[in-house]
Amino acid sequence: MSDRKVVGITGGASGIGRALAVCYARRGVSSVIGVLPTDPHDPSETVRLVTEAGGHCVVQELDVRITSSVDDFADRALSEFGRLDYMIANAGILRRASISDLTDARWNDMLEVDLTGVMRTLRAGAERIGSGGAMVAISSIAGGIYGWEEHGHYAASKAGTLGLVRSFAVELAPRGVRVNAIIPGLIETPQSLDPVNSLGPEGLLRAGRDIPWGRVGKPEEVASVIAFLTSSDANYITGQALVVDGGLTVKMRA
Repeated sequence: MSDRKVVGITGGASGIGRALAVCYARRGVSSVIGVLPTDPHDPSETVRLVTEAGGHCVVQELDVRITSSVDDFADRALSEFGRLDYMIANAGILRRASISDLTDARWNDMLEVDLTGVMRTLRAGAERIGSGGAMVAISSIAGGIYGWEEHGHYAASKAGTLGLVRSFAVELAPRGVRVNAIIPGLIETPQSLDPVNSLGPEGLLRAGRDIPWGRVGKPEEVASVIAFLTSSDANYITGQALVVDGGLTVKMRA
């Protein structure tokens, strides 16, 4: 077994997941990225960027709605590298639906990925990660802090993620495994650039003007915080939700 640490990253084909795999590569951590087969983004680009950064990355098909798929994803780290040190629950979907359009099916589809999928990911990690390991789940300012009209199911999932993290942190602390959450603000990713279900390019540009930092965030700026939370530098941090938003949520409104 190599001394090089290993991370599992769900949703690793683009956005924060891709940036995270590259970030870990620069820190000497190998990665297994989970990718939904129908994801339109090419995971080979993530592998290329990781390789250029001097790292090692393998791709595993993953559907977080299926327990066996999540278990296979986590086991890939063991079969490929002989260990699993960190797990990042990053995979998620974003769909717009007003309360009158929020059918049971739309509600269930969202929670199956963005909440139950997170639980499956953290559960699989907890079963395979030993003392000194760490896990991080991705929440959002929508649900984690704010409400968001026409996104009640998404916000509920992201609020629920915080409850999972806090509870799992308490449960796993005696085993020496830390669990934290990230609450990203407005980050420029393929998801947020979707004008149908999110803000789109023009909406992000307008929103950025109201952020104290003067712009929306970059995936790399979230990735570096996640990597910090799994590192030994954060050894006494568990059960926390760290906001990465350029000051958006602390700005006083006139």
